[in-house]
Amino acid sequence: MKRLIRRAFWTCLLGLLFTVRAYAFTPFVVKDIRIDGLQRISTGTVFNYLPLKIGDRMDDTRSAKVIRALFKTGFFKDIRLERDGDTLIIVVAERPTIASLKFSGNKDIETKTLQKSLKDLGLADGQVFNRSTLDQVEQELRQLYFSRGKYGVRVKTTVTPMERNRVGVAIDISEGQAAKIRQINIVGNHVFPEKTLVKLFKLGTPNLLSFYTKNDQYSKQKLAGDLEALRSYYMDRGYINFAVSSTQVSITPDKKDIYITVNISEGHKYTVKAVRLAGRLVLKPAQLFPLVVIRKGETFSRKAVTASADAINARLGDAGYAFVNVNTIPDIDKKTRQVTLTFYIDPGKRTYVRRINFTGNTKTKDEVLRREMRQMEAAPISTKNVKLSQARLQRLGYFSHVDVGTDPVAGTTDQVDLDYKVTERPSGSLMAGVGFSQTGGVLLNASVTQQNFLGTGNQVSVNFNNSQFSTIYSVDYTNPYYTIDGVSRSFSAFYRKTNAAAANLANYTTSDVGGNVGFGIPVSEYNRIQLGFGASHTTVTTGIFTSTQVLDFLARDGSVFNSLDLTGGWSRDTLNQLVFPDSGTRRRLSMDLAVPGSTVKFARVSYKEQHYFPLTRHVTFSLTGDVGYGATYAGNKEFPIFQNFFAGGIGSVRGYQDNTLGPTDSNGLPLGGRFRVGGSAELLFPPPFMTKNHSVRLSLFTDIGNVYSDISAFKASELRYSAGIGVVWLTPFGALNFSYGIPLNASSTDRKQQFQFTVGAPFSF
Repeated sequence: MKRLIRRAFWTCLLGLLFTVRAYAFTPFVVKDIRIDGLQRISTGTVFNYLPLKIGDRMDDTRSAKVIRALFKTGFFKDIRLERDGDTLIIVVAERPTIASLKFSGNKDIETKTLQKSLKDLGLADGQVFNRSTLDQVEQELRQLYFSRGKYGVRVKTTVTPMERNRVGVAIDISEGQAAKIRQINIVGNHVFPEKTLVKLFKLGTPNLLSFYTKNDQYSKQKLAGDLEALRSYYMDRGYINFAVSSTQVSITPDKKDIYITVNISEGHKYTVKAVRLAGRLVLKPAQLFPLVVIRKGETFSRKAVTASADAINARLGDAGYAFVNVNTIPDIDKKTRQVTLTFYIDPGKRTYVRRINFTGNTKTKDEVLRREMRQMEAAPISTKNVKLSQARLQRLGYFSHVDVGTDPVAGTTDQVDLDYKVTERPSGSLMAGVGFSQTGGVLLNASVTQQNFLGTGNQVSVNFNNSQFSTIYSVDYTNPYYTIDGVSRSFSAFYRKTNAAAANLANYTTSDVGGNVGFGIPVSEYNRIQLGFGASHTTVTTGIFTSTQVLDFLARDGSVFNSLDLTGGWSRDTLNQLVFPDSGTRRRLSMDLAVPGSTVKFARVSYKEQHYFPLTRHVTFSLTGDVGYGATYAGNKEFPIFQNFFAGGIGSVRGYQDNTLGPTDSNGLPLGGRFRVGGSAELLFPPPFMTKNHSVRLSLFTDIGNVYSDISAFKASELRYSAGIGVVWLTPFGALNFSYGIPLNASSTDRKQQFQFTVGAPFSF
């Protein structure tokens, strides 16, 4: 009885309140509408939400609709309806607006992240303030911190009234300490030991690296990823019916320690009974079966099944079927513990590219982008060619980002448009600066470079460099598409003066002036042949303490050298990007031949090979090897000393002074040699906590190399080794290159230099 009386009371009260608010109107036709009480919101905005217009009949039902519609906007905290003759008067009281939203105490989560999260809830500067949203805000912030393992977080909100119907909202956050994972238990495992399975998890108990990896901080997303890794481990080893039965995550009352228990059901190990192809096979089974990497009699592996489906998808994508669907249907025989795999293929319709569009290239001409396309218009779409075209655009160096998408053509089911969206980066530079290197001393440089001259893709460069040991002036011009087939043509002219003694070398000075023209001929997608011809005039002058080796050479061959050079080379480049690559290979073979008519007839051949292997998303392993050899081909003429190879320092064997390894002259100064060999192994990675920074890269390296007077003088025992750490920082003023190398087998006469650096100097990537 009491419950009925209470219910009747509240029903009557609510009805009374609604009646008072809605106002019991005698029906009338509205001749005018007036709105009172507006401060910030315009009259037009209110009229947009009104379910009423002049000429409508006003009654109790319509008044209730008006009030509900206006309250629904969230703009008002009170609404009354009044009548003055045939005029409807709507009296409103606006909710205050948020004049300021301030956060304090947040250290783990940036203010920008918090602002973005709360904006979706309606709490942001300039928005209407609704006190009921504060509870949602506090709950959202707690959940945000819970996801980071901070279960002791406290959130306090303060609302301060301000003039002109505004409020200031202050949110004070006490983050507390992140809860630590103290134990992870796996229950139900019989095949694999718990220790092996727990190692699969990225989550873990605290260790020496936890301050960096945060592996001991629980998050729901991390646990989901670890459970998937556990599932993959079993299913890649034949346990097709493996399942995670349940997970329990418990936290201690003080909210500092977390215990995780994972209950699993392993099931039995299955082998493959048969592999079949079904569906609409647009390619012959003989073309598709080799793509299936799992075979009859092998242990079932979900990884192999996925790889097979992906390979089939990619193969059909290259054949013009852009919307392939490959479903793998397992038929499990529990008695024999075997599974029959059927790859059901739905290729869809063969798709053609109607048009290729480019957006974002405000400076670069369309033809510069279009000539890089390997996917053609009016041709069947090829996922391989689409991606290859995207990669070629990225490698141009003109764009910071290149995205590609497909847009179905309206009215067709077998045509798409390809849309390449590029973000241009500055392709020109006007630079004047000062740098320093331990070998070259102060470096003065000035350059005007345009990698994309007038949007044509042509390269123009004028440079001046001056240091303690060299002065260089040069002008270069390259047209990468001299012909429509991609043959490049380049011109260059230079003047170079080098003081060898200042570069830790023998005491002599060379002055060179010359120029050359070269052509690059593509022979395949990744291979090019280089051919060129040049001429140079070299003058060698000696000093007071010039060695007998240099003097003897000049006495026999003279001090003025005219050279006509034929250059040639081959390169294969599959690097994914020009600066800081993390995958691919680069091979370069080059030759410089002084042809008959030159003062000294010689040839120089060098080969360099670089490999990059991505180990993780941010860590790369690289291997580099290079070899160089020089020889003469005209009787007793000697190989010119100013064409010798050198080793030591950054770019060679770090930890040894620049250019100091190898043979020395009668004064004990490095003379260089005709044969050089070198190599390095590096582990490349971004700085800790700076994985999104693409201008700095660290390396742990091991270098090897030396220079010999001739190839016959090579001795493996004389190779020099070093190991250390390096830093490369790309700045607007040039590359800053640091290395700390420790010589591992230096002789008593070797010049060691553990710390080496260059700033603003030319740098080989």
